[in-house]
Amino acid sequence: DGMNVLFIVVDDLRPVLGCYGDKLVKSPNIDQLASQSIVFSNAYAQQAVCAPSRVSFLTGRRPDTTRLYDFYSYWRVHAGNYSTMPQYFKENGYVTLSVGKVFHPGVSSNYSDDYPYSWSIPPFHPSTEKYENDKTCRGRDGKLYANLVCPVDVTEMPSGTLPDIQSTEEAIRLLNVMKTNKQKFFLAVGYHKPHIPLRYPQEFLKLYPLENITLAPDPWVPEKLPSVAYNPWTDIRQRDDVKALNVSFPYGPLPDNFQRQIRQSYYAAVSYLDMQVGLLLNALDDAGLSNSTIVVFTADHGWSLGEHGEWAKYSNFDVATRVPLMFYVPGMTTSSLGQGERIFPYLDPFSHVLGLVPQGQSKKVVELVSLFSTLAELAGLQVPPACPETSFHVALCSEGASIVRYFNASEEKAEEEKVGCDDTYRCFNEESVAFSQYPRPADTPQWNSDKPKLKDIRIMGYSMRTVDYRYTLWVRFYPNNFSANFEDVHAGELYMVETDPNQDYNIYNNISHGVFFKKILG
Repeated sequence: DGMNVLFIVVDDLRPVLGCYGDKLVKSPNIDQLASQSIVFSNAYAQQAVCAPSRVSFLTGRRPDTTRLYDFYSYWRVHAGNYSTMPQYFKENGYVTLSVGKVFHPGVSSNYSDDYPYSWSIPPFHPSTEKYENDKTCRGRDGKLYANLVCPVDVTEMPSGTLPDIQSTEEAIRLLNVMKTNKQKFFLAVGYHKPHIPLRYPQEFLKLYPLENITLAPDPWVPEKLPSVAYNPWTDIRQRDDVKALNVSFPYGPLPDNFQRQIRQSYYAAVSYLDMQVGLLLNALDDAGLSNSTIVVFTADHGWSLGEHGEWAKYSNFDVATRVPLMFYVPGMTTSSLGQGERIFPYLDPFSHVLGLVPQGQSKKVVELVSLFSTLAELAGLQVPPACPETSFHVALCSEGASIVRYFNASEEKAEEEKVGCDDTYRCFNEESVAFSQYPRPADTPQWNSDKPKLKDIRIMGYSMRTVDYRYTLWVRFYPNNFSANFEDVHAGELYMVETDPNQDYNIYNNISHGVFFKKILG
């Protein structure tokens, strides 16, 4: 009880990490955290775009309840005055601190990252964040461009640094202040990379020689993919290096060699992120706080790296919705430490080949909307009640149940439950499910398909992921009253995980899906 919380959230990070079985990536520090944590291998975001996902998991409500599917409304004004996770910790005596990108900045967090409701002091944003989209990438001709692929010499950057480096420094400073003041804290640290542009210190490229980089296993647009499901990756088309390739809209494809370069830079950016996480956790050790601090590591959503001929997020596929999720809880996921024992020594990604396995791994399907309840339970606070069917008027409740109950369940026990199921329908009802959704302006890919504004949304793709399948319905949506008509189905998708793990063969039209339909409505 009364543990501190270090909440690390990464922008656009899919689980390309050693601890998730990726053989290419070098992520020794995150893997080391995983080796002391419970790791969820089937965790999903509720909408694969920054602001809606973050507002959803920070309030513990789904996008249909926050009414945020784009970037342009503040939930307290347009949906309901919902308490947030940091606000709840603050009301329970914690000093709550925000560093980097935690809430999505702008209208959706009231231009203040929801300060003063959520945070004890004004949130910190790195001073060099404003150069993110400037021309800081040196081209072959020596000129500067605003590229997608952007390895840089940090000494040439404005102020000689990068935003995530500044965020790590500030987070470490705050940890030391909290230690000195002996204050109980909830510190949220939001890292930008590997969000585009893929701008990171160029030495990380050395870790990933281009000849070791493959294309996605399925770099083509699947034959039976409904056109409404496709996202045309408009944001990367606007970068100078992609623009120069003159790729056709909406399906492309990008040239193979450039696909490899994007994948290479994404991996390099992940190793740069790993270094920041390593420095931060090492500082937690230095301050003697590892024994009294819960550490959560996750992302707001994933990012397609050429799968299905798609890039970026903006879809309901696993590559866009699946996220890393791990919880380090002293005394629960690890035995407690001896005095002065180090648990997170910094590991240099350039010299460490680790191959550490997670302390515990759960294959249960879980959702980010459960974070609020889960962290409240782990910290010994009262768990927010489950929301009623309609909860616009309820300030404190959660639409995601705590997942602490999965922390100790051994896999064997889960297997037994599976076998011991006599009544198929009951079994079906009790399996764990993750719901995601994505809005579209039309049945075919448009320039605004990736990020339609609320007023332009005509179709909502509701998606349901279990251990065995992903089922998605694209239905008519009315933005004026936020309602969906499940009787007006524009398209459907069904992928079986066991035979089609990459979601390339849509069998929606091959089988009767009454039982799935009932479940998605339930």
